[in-house]
Amino acid sequence: MNSLISKTLIPPISLSSSTRLTLTPNSLRHFKLHLPRLMSSDSSHRLFQLKLDPLTGNSEWVVIEDNDDLPDCPKEPLLATTSYLDMLNDSCRNKAFRSAIERTVTKPCHVLDIGAGTGLLSMMAARAMGLNGTVTACESYLPMAKLMRKVLHRNRMGKAISLFNKRSDELEVGVDIPSRADVLVSEILDSELLGEGLIPTLQHAYDKLLVENPLTVPFRAVTYGQLVESTYLWKLHDLSGIEAKVSDGIHLVPTGSDSIIQVKSRQYPMHCDAIREEIKLLSEPFEIFEFDFWKRPESNGETKVQVKVIDDGNIHAIVSWWVLQLDREGTVFYSTAPRWINSPANIGYRDWCDHWKQCVWFFRGKGMSVSQGEELLLEASHTETSVSYNLNVQVPKNDTRQHDHNIRDFQLLLSPERIAIYGDSKWRSSVLAAVRNALQGRVNPLCVVVDDSIFLTLLAANLSKTSHVLSLFPGLREKGAQYLETVVKANCFSMDRVEVPEKRKPCLTLHDTRGKKVDMLIGEPYYYANEGMLPWKNLRFWKDRTLLDPVLSEDALIMPCKGILKACAMSLPDLWSSRCCLGDVEGFDHSIVNTTLGACGELPAPKEGPFLPFSIWQCGEIKELSEIFTILEFDFSKPISSCHGTAQVKFTEGGVCHGFVLWVDWIMDTDNSIVISTGPEHRYWKQGVKLLSKPVAVGINGCNSNSEYGSTIVEALFEPSSSELILKHAFL
Repeated sequence: MNSLISKTLIPPISLSSSTRLTLTPNSLRHFKLHLPRLMSSDSSHRLFQLKLDPLTGNSEWVVIEDNDDLPDCPKEPLLATTSYLDMLNDSCRNKAFRSAIERTVTKPCHVLDIGAGTGLLSMMAARAMGLNGTVTACESYLPMAKLMRKVLHRNRMGKAISLFNKRSDELEVGVDIPSRADVLVSEILDSELLGEGLIPTLQHAYDKLLVENPLTVPFRAVTYGQLVESTYLWKLHDLSGIEAKVSDGIHLVPTGSDSIIQVKSRQYPMHCDAIREEIKLLSEPFEIFEFDFWKRPESNGETKVQVKVIDDGNIHAIVSWWVLQLDREGTVFYSTAPRWINSPANIGYRDWCDHWKQCVWFFRGKGMSVSQGEELLLEASHTETSVSYNLNVQVPKNDTRQHDHNIRDFQLLLSPERIAIYGDSKWRSSVLAAVRNALQGRVNPLCVVVDDSIFLTLLAANLSKTSHVLSLFPGLREKGAQYLETVVKANCFSMDRVEVPEKRKPCLTLHDTRGKKVDMLIGEPYYYANEGMLPWKNLRFWKDRTLLDPVLSEDALIMPCKGILKACAMSLPDLWSSRCCLGDVEGFDHSIVNTTLGACGELPAPKEGPFLPFSIWQCGEIKELSEIFTILEFDFSKPISSCHGTAQVKFTEGGVCHGFVLWVDWIMDTDNSIVISTGPEHRYWKQGVKLLSKPVAVGINGCNSNSEYGSTIVEALFEPSSSELILKHAFL
């Protein structure tokens, strides 16, 4: 864990200070929103875990003492959704660091490991010195430090390595460590390279913890980029351009207000190999920045790159990656380049892994038109934690988009996936039809939008000139209200018919509705804070509907009217390999971490791997092995309750089953004619993945081998009190 920003991307904070718990923008890119937020007190003694209930939005602090055992719930291990397991299963990474450390640490010396994690690099360094030197390991994240102690003990390395549960900027020479370190080994890199606080961590280390001219592993990193055209990438950021092709009368982005809804200007991690067929390369790869770890880095940097266009097209984005040189001699490398890049023989290709991806930077608007042979000047700059780009695209003088005074100080920043959903014509037409049908025959209806859907709010107000719309916006809050005020005129209604409560309330009363019963309670459902979570966490809609039951009219319409939990047995070899149980990792026993890190594989009964959210289409090699089947139905016409379901499904393809992929289809109308699916074929949602403890060979009916199974029984239980889904299965 690095000194300033942890692998879970929450910096430890002393309660004795008045510091507020914050996340840097770059930290958020890898932060899984369903992770508990974490805070440390007194560095090495106590950790406060903020547990979130997705069904209610409520949270509570739970104290973990330093002398406590790690919380070890088989359903949801504390560290299961971090990137540690994926990294430790990355054999290319592990071998590269081992080779570089053995080439660098050739005699007894003092080695400092910042962000030690399970202690793998520390143990490599101690072994390289024959256990004769000094290794100081710094791990600021308390649960990880506790796990590292167990790993060191298992490998009989406890006496060879001094472990400090502190940030590296809390270490003091002469107090914690006897002297400055001769060698720095660390892996505090994210997909963008800088987002985990690499630069400030190195700066402090050079100032306070390292000797002059130290040795380092890694030695340097070089970032590369390539200009691309991609309709898919365009749809992830240019809602204005997409909406211009939609004719449903709803204006999420009114003319002249293009910047009112945007994605944040930053690099987004993405498995770009998954969209290779949808990418047109408009330049050769080019070098952007070189970061030398063997010397103190600068906080900021700028560069200009002359780029030659190799094909006609529209530049929508820049795809970037980095290459590590791990040793001084330049013989050990590691690259995050996409597979279409012809890497040198001494770099090679790594296996699919999720902890490091490529990054995508979106250029604003509908793209910059270029011609083959044209030369462009790309400007790149970096801060301590991020990289940004500019192609100097000029806005025409008669284009006033950037000068709309109504939105100068306000923008609604949404995720790329949410932008794409709002621009999807099929999705919009489905939701529009559902709301239009719901409003038919209703006079002066009171409509409550319980989630964060600005689209539903505009629809309800636009389609019925007599409706009164109450939008709760539990995540957007005042930002949602500001947005509505900005777009009200373009959508042909007045704010006297739309209301956003100033304060979030546990539930509405008749006083809040001015004595009127609610005629329509609607949602997509979409909760701003739930993005990236398991799909059934949006059953918060059902919980909200239940809380509002006292103010619903007898014939109140609920939309969606129900949810259907769907599933499919799938072959997921790449994902399974990245999440499977650890044994020997470069000569060190890591089996003790499997349960804590949520591994799949040979876990002791009754332990099992947790559900994890993934965009299945980005998970490397995938194959559907069964028909899509229904496990559970959630009836929103009734208050929330436990649900149980069983399904027997036959395999339609032969292969190796690695797990089940689950999602929710939202049924928007009572006729079951309008369905919003969040399944694997729809790229803008994540699915829930339940990996098997052991891959199973399956086949179609009349299996060719007795070792193959022809069907499976799947049983599921949803328990609203814990907001958990329990899944059991048996192969037949």
